[in-house]
Amino acid sequence: MYAILETGGKQYKVEPGDVIDVERLEGDVGTRVELGRVLMAGGDGGNDPRLGSPAIDGARVLAEVVSQDKGEKITVFKYKPKVRYRRKTGHRQQMTRLRITEIAGLEE
Repeated sequence: MYAILETGGKQYKVEPGDVIDVERLEGDVGTRVELGRVLMAGGDGGNDPRLGSPAIDGARVLAEVVSQDKGEKITVFKYKPKVRYRRKTGHRQQMTRLRITEIAGLEE
C-alpha cells in the first residue's frame, strides 16, 4: 500500500517502512507524528487508487521522528554588472527525517 501526502508545501509518495526528509516538524527524536493530508492512496490488493478532492477524509499517515537535521547548503549569489554589487550568502533549511510506520483510515 502506498499514499501520496502533502507536508511543508511538497508532496511525497510513501509506503510503510520508508524514510523521508520533510520540512521541519515539531517533535523530539522518537516522537510519533500524524500527517493528515493524504491526497491519494492505492496498492491494497489490486483495488483502484482512491483519490481525494483535495484530500481523502479520515486518512492519515503515522510516522516516527528519526532525527532533526539541517539540509544541504544552498548558495545565494546576487550580482549586478558594472556597479560592483556582489552579495554571497548561504542557507541551510531545517529538516525532519521521518520513518513511515502506518497508513491508516482507509477503510470503506
